[in-house]
Formats: sequence, structure tokens, C-alpha cells
Amino acid sequence: MIKAGIIGATGYAGNELVRLLMGHKEVEIKWFGSKSYIDQNYADVYQNMFEIVEDTCLDDNIEELANQVDVIFTATPQGFLAGVLTEEILQKTKVIDLSADFRMKDVNVYEAWYKIEHKSPQFLEEAVYGLCEINRADIKQARLVANPGCYTTCSILTAYPLVKEGLIDPNTLIIDAKSGTSGAGRSAKLANLYCEVNENIKAYGVTNHRHTPEIEEQLGYAAGEKIVVNFTPHLVPMNRGILVTEYASLHKKADGTYPTYEEVKAVYDKYYKEEKFIRVLNKDVCPETKWVEGSNYVDVNFKIDTRTGRIIMMGALDNLVKGAAGQAVQNMNLLFGLDEAEGLNLVPMFP
Repeated sequence: MIKAGIIGATGYAGNELVRLLMGHKEVEIKWFGSKSYIDQNYADVYQNMFEIVEDTCLDDNIEELANQVDVIFTATPQGFLAGVLTEEILQKTKVIDLSADFRMKDVNVYEAWYKIEHKSPQFLEEAVYGLCEINRADIKQARLVANPGCYTTCSILTAYPLVKEGLIDPNTLIIDAKSGTSGAGRSAKLANLYCEVNENIKAYGVTNHRHTPEIEEQLGYAAGEKIVVNFTPHLVPMNRGILVTEYASLHKKADGTYPTYEEVKAVYDKYYKEEKFIRVLNKDVCPETKWVEGSNYVDVNFKIDTRTGRIIMMGALDNLVKGAAGQAVQNMNLLFGLDEAEGLNLVPMFP
């Protein structure tokens, strides 16, 4: 059995990790870390775990945890792991970090967008960006995996094949994204109160959301050059889900015409037909968050607008599963040579 520890087990992503790992036949959770609930029963924090989890919450002592487990998940705020990670820890155990601490290679970009000092930049080059469908081979060899977030996972996977194959101009890419409120975390915040969120939708982080450089970096690798995109997130009154609608200019073919539906579909199929967790929908079917809720699936599709010469790409996922905990489990499966789908064969919930 793989021994796992979770630091940040009482946040929404941490609790989703617990839920998924409790159903994983190869894993035993040895450490439920939570600085806010030390010595309290985990099931008292999350009553859905009553008579399922008998453990009490421990602290966030990652040095001690590294002596006890094979893999550590850190579902913690930005700056935590970067402030405590050492070479000694990585020599003892593998680490999958759900924060943004090791997602970007340039420490200056990280510090500029997150407004905090990075305490362990020496590990940035080694860290592998844990988008399984793109970096599978590198993830298998990693000690430190930077688990992508929900907005970035959906935004990148939706456009990746067309950027990689040069069908679109990536510098014209505009990403309109919408998220359920669980993406903001469990901590009490005025802006996330029921009366503030219900019957409302709002944009935030306009022109300066901190996931923007992460999307640009990863799609820049696909394009083979640095790119600049517009990314605008919105908060919508639902518990779970990410929906992205992305717009970009198509490149014309040599004969001066735009790619056809069949040609674009063939590109998506080239990259995703064999991917269990990415579903390219049938023609004219638009992704909806309710069709992926509670699952590790990403649904994607597109429409070509020959009138404007643009393509509209769409993607949907569950922000707590494929956008966080599910992707982390998928990364863990790769790290330990397991079936990539183990513990993740979740049929989407409906309604």
C-alpha cells in the first residue's frame, strides 16, 4: 500500500483528496494535516466522513510527515510549500503540490503575480507541471509535481491541440472563464457569502488574474514561442464547475480557406482520442458543467465562425476533481506506476 499524507486536508480540495483516496485500492492515508483543526476528529470537520474516517487532524510538520509516507499532497495556500521544502524531504518522499508555488519556471514572474517572495526557487527547474495528458512521461520520473489548478487545466486543455498544431494565432486567444464558488476555498470571505454570490455573476481579476502567466507559459511551450492572452474569470452561484469559452483567430490554409470542421476535429482526436479523461463531444454539442460534476472528465468542443475567421473553443470540468484533487490522484498514479485511472473511475453526478 502507498502511504499518503495530506497537508491542508480540511480545505475543499483537501477534503476531495480524502474522498478520492478513501476509494483508492492502493492507498492508505496516514496523515490528515490541518493547522486550524489540530487534535479534532476529521469527521467532526467534515460530517460526510462520519464512520468513514476515524483519524484526528494533525499539524503541518512536513519534515516529520516525510519520514512516514511515500507521497505528500499539499493542498495549501501559495507560499507554504516553497517556505518549507528541502532536499532532505524530496529524498524521502514524493510531493504533489496543489498550490502555484512550483508551476512557473521564472521566479520573477511568480513573485510579480503572487506578490510574495519565493523561498525555494532552486526547485523550480526540477518541478514537473502535472498536466497528465501533456507531460505524462516527465511526471512518471518526478519527485516534485506542480499540480495545475482548475482554471488553468480547463483553459490549457481546451486550446492545446490547436495551438500545438498551429491552427490558430495564440496571441489572439481570449479566454472567458466561469467558476463555482468552491474554487475560492473554504475560508470565510465577505465576497463569498451566500447573499453576495446568489443570484449574481461577476468578473474579477480582470487583466491581472494570477493564473494568466501560467496559461501563457504552458501554451507558449505548445506554440514554441512566448505568447500573450486575455484571461477573464467570473464567479457564478454554483458549488462546482469550470466553464471556459475561448476565442482565437484561425490561420488560413494555403488555398486561402479556413480549416473545416472535420480538419479541426481530426486535430482534437489526434491528441485526445486515447485520453480517458478528455471527451471531445459530438458536433454542435456544447460542454456543460453538469455533465462533468463529481468526475475527473474534461469535456471540450468547438465551433468555427467563417464569417469572422475565428474559432470558439469550449471546455468544462469539475474544479475540485480534474481541477484539483482528481488531477493530483492521477499524478500520483503515474508516479507509482499504477493504472492512471485507479480511484478516478467516477461517473459524473446528475442532477
